[in-house]
Amino acid sequence: MLSISTTDNAVKFPPSELLSDEPTLETERHLNQIILLLLSLRWWWQERPDAPEARRNNFYAAGNLTVYYSRHQRRSEYFRGPDFFVVLDTEYKERKSWTVWEEDGKYPNAIVEILSPTTASVDRTEKKRIYQNIFRTPEYFWFDPYTLEFKGFRLNEKSKYRPIEANEYGWLWSEQLELYLGIVAEKLRFMTPEGDLVPAPNEVAIQEQLQTEAANQQAEAERQRAEAANERAEAERQRAEAAEAELARLRDQIKKQGD
Repeated sequence: MLSISTTDNAVKFPPSELLSDEPTLETERHLNQIILLLLSLRWWWQERPDAPEARRNNFYAAGNLTVYYSRHQRRSEYFRGPDFFVVLDTEYKERKSWTVWEEDGKYPNAIVEILSPTTASVDRTEKKRIYQNIFRTPEYFWFDPYTLEFKGFRLNEKSKYRPIEANEYGWLWSEQLELYLGIVAEKLRFMTPEGDLVPAPNEVAIQEQLQTEAANQQAEAERQRAEAANERAEAERQRAEAAEAELARLRDQIKKQGD
């Protein structure tokens, strides 16, 4: 546990001790939602065959990880761990926390909070204020996996959050991520500019398996059709041979009768 000074209620953390200090997520649904966002974005930017080379190792995405933004931490004031956040134009590597002063002063470019009964009020007010005024995070979204409340905000020219207008599907465009965020099957998902769902790796594996099975079924159907065609050809050949043999027999019989 972290100790707090009795004199100024603050403690200075050496860089080596800056571990994430986030509480356990409230429900499995919250955990699954964060993992889904994280894995699907990583697949889109890193793992798909045509992922943009400029982005593959030039971002950092994390879930339920502490963001340290003051060298003198106060638990109640400076600990802000977004449920999901993305930092652009930074080295892709494993981190124990996001420490702003060790990351060239970079703050998250986009943040998503997953609302719960105990955090919703803070996410809508205090965290929104901090992300706007201190982090200057360009885009902030929140989503409730139970009520499906979904909202997004973007900093305007006055550095104030303004609601992002939804498209006809209720999706919100993220300029930072160049993807839509929207609700699909009661989950918050990423969509491409063309409106295609950004899959998670397990969904890609399932789709590839289905495609393989479909290809195998098609190949088996083709094999069976070819086999049936060969059988028909063989039957036709046998009928032709039988007819030719019968014709030869009749000719021979007629010839003998003539003799």
